[in-house]
Amino acid sequence: MAKNQESRFKIRLLAGILASSILVLPAGAQSPAPDGTTAPAGKPPAAAAAPFRNQPVRMANRARAYYGMVWGVESLSVKAVESGEIIRFSFHVIDADKAKTLNDKRVDPVLIAPEKGVKLVVPSLEQVGMLRQMSTPVEGKSYWMAFSNSGRLVRRGDRVNVVIGQFHADNLEVE
Repeated sequence: MAKNQESRFKIRLLAGILASSILVLPAGAQSPAPDGTTAPAGKPPAAAAAPFRNQPVRMANRARAYYGMVWGVESLSVKAVESGEIIRFSFHVIDADKAKTLNDKRVDPVLIAPEKGVKLVVPSLEQVGMLRQMSTPVEGKSYWMAFSNSGRLVRRGDRVNVVIGQFHADNLEVE
C-alpha cells in the first residue's frame, strides 16, 4: 500500500512540474521591446528574421537550361572538402554526347577565383593519377574532379569559375 501511495505522489509531482513549466515558459518567451513599443501582431521581431544558413545554392533557370542544352549537364556544384584542402566540382550528365568535353583527357580543367586572383588545377598523384574522372560519360551518372587548394585560398562562400576547354561555368558559389 505504501508503494502505491509513493508512486501516486511521484506521478502527481511530475505532473505538477510539467504543468508549471508549460505555464512559465510561454510567459518568459516574449519580452517587451527595449524602447517600450511592442511589435505589431502577426509580425516577428527583426532579430527573428535572420537568414536561414542551410539553403541550397540555386542556379538561375536560364543558366540551368543553358548547361543542359549546350553541354548536357545539370546540378553543377562546387564544394570545399577535406578541411578546405580540396575543392570538388561535380555535375550530373543528362546528354552523354554533349558532356564528352568535360571528361576529355587532353583538356586540363582550371578553377578560377577572380576575386582572390587564384587559379587552381587538378593535381596528378604518383600512385593515383589525376584526381578527376575521365571515362566516357554515361547519361544519368554524376562525375567529379578535385582541384588542389593548398593554402586554402578559396573558401566557402567564394564565387569561382570552372573552365574545361570551351566549357565555362561562371559564378558558382563554393559550398
